[in-house]
Amino acid sequence: MKAVIIDDENDCRQVVETLLNEHFSEIRICGQAASVAEGRELIMNENPDVLLLDIELGDGNAFDLLGGLNKLSFQVIFITAYEQYAIQAIRHSAIDYILKPVDPQAFIQAIDKVKRMSDNIGLLSKQIKVLLENRSDFNRIALPTLEGFRFVNIDDIIHCKAESNYTWFHLKNNEKILVTKTLKEYDETLSEKYFVRVHQSHLINIKYVEKYIKGEGGTVVMVDGSEVIVSRRRKDRFLRMMKGRF
Repeated sequence: MKAVIIDDENDCRQVVETLLNEHFSEIRICGQAASVAEGRELIMNENPDVLLLDIELGDGNAFDLLGGLNKLSFQVIFITAYEQYAIQAIRHSAIDYILKPVDPQAFIQAIDKVKRMSDNIGLLSKQIKVLLENRSDFNRIALPTLEGFRFVNIDDIIHCKAESNYTWFHLKNNEKILVTKTLKEYDETLSEKYFVRVHQSHLINIKYVEKYIKGEGGTVVMVDGSEVIVSRRRKDRFLRMMKGRF
């Protein structure tokens, strides 16, 4: 495999280079860049298999770089300082990211995952497409399943239900998708898009609430007919969000 490192911090580039050389001798670093312009030229010349990419670059950002490429035939691992909006966009596309300062174990796990997925170029292209579509607003999400990934419109999600370390997604067309991540992660990811955690096991889209039945916490009836218990400690936040909906 061929890799390129794109980061405007020389120290970070050196750390990534050292980790690759120490743990992945089968991956050849074919170049490094510090800007969008340099990175774009490097990618077009070298046709790498994986990008180790910072988000904020001197002359723009990673979205500018990726959006300016005609061919997206590589995997991406973002290595970045924490920035909420960018991290949300990355999570929606299910692309790996590592926070600075780089943790060696997290780096090794991310590269191992890249190696396992190296043959699925079609999936990689879709993930990057979702990332770029979400650069100004979150409209689609990549859901990891036992078979691969499903790409769905966020507005089609009625509610989500926890099942151990998995999550059931219930969609408008009555389809259910079993996703291989916890509900907690989607609580964090979807909280800005009309979703509210009403119970330890339930995350709902308040746009699809049909009825609220009073009680200690109460019960929500969704448009698909499902009934969701509201926990007592989450009731006030749910009611505040419902009031703000109108």
